[in-house]
Amino acid sequence: MTPKRHVVAYAADAQYLPPPDPRAGQGFTRWTIVDENSPGAVHTEFSVCALEPGGSVATAVQSYEECFYVLEGSVIVQTPDGATRLAPGDYGLLPLGVPHSWRNEGSEPARWAQMRAPQPRSSYAHDVYAVPALPTTEPGTVDPRDPRNRNFGHIEAFNMEVANQRQEHLAQSASMRTALLVYSGITVKMMVDSDLGAVLTTMFMVQYDEAGVAGPHDHPFEETYLFLEGEAEAVFDGQTYHLKAGDAAFAGVGCVHGFRNIGKGPVRWLETQAPQPPGRHSYRFVRDWDYLKSITGHHH
Repeated sequence: MTPKRHVVAYAADAQYLPPPDPRAGQGFTRWTIVDENSPGAVHTEFSVCALEPGGSVATAVQSYEECFYVLEGSVIVQTPDGATRLAPGDYGLLPLGVPHSWRNEGSEPARWAQMRAPQPRSSYAHDVYAVPALPTTEPGTVDPRDPRNRNFGHIEAFNMEVANQRQEHLAQSASMRTALLVYSGITVKMMVDSDLGAVLTTMFMVQYDEAGVAGPHDHPFEETYLFLEGEAEAVFDGQTYHLKAGDAAFAGVGCVHGFRNIGKGPVRWLETQAPQPPGRHSYRFVRDWDYLKSITGHHH
């Protein structure tokens, strides 16, 4: 019998708790969706973080890479390069070993999706190391067009529309790196990848048009999905789930999965991968190998 290697987490069941890692903080909680105790998860930790107005997370360094995407509110991340005020749609990368802290100077709670790899380990104090506090500096904002911007970006829902791939809507001038991938009613736009300095993780946005489908397939890496808009039917190793905005799921290595848009209008989600995909053979679709059986007359 195949061991379970997927996770499905519903927004209605979300529990925001103080994180187990040792860094000091106030007003900070997390809904942990994937960690070292999740079936099939070896590389990935994935959470939704919440920081209350006036809240903060103390300066630390981490022996893993962290990428994030802001869902609501405003939060400031401080690094040795300065402070950046993040708003909904902003995303970024905290490279391994970079000191950083978080604070909320706004009047509303802030929430952001957080993905870390390699997976923090409880037996090593969650791989977090306290360091002297960084000086608090006046925050700037994310300007994806500024060539000095190395670790941050911004994405809007309209960036997923084919008709909106116009120069004035692109973060940088048009290139292969800023391209929108389009196939069979599905659009994909990269966010955090090697171009932003990541070596262990990727983060990107996926959208399916009405009736968009991806057939059963698997990967030699782990994936996590946080649904932002619409409704999808998702299948993981033969088990079917109905997922909508706020819900999340995870597929481990070898977990055969597929998606179908079952709502009116698009379905859109944030997706992460760890480790980064290889240059070839990232996808193994069942239909391709079924086709081989059909033309050779070979059946199991």
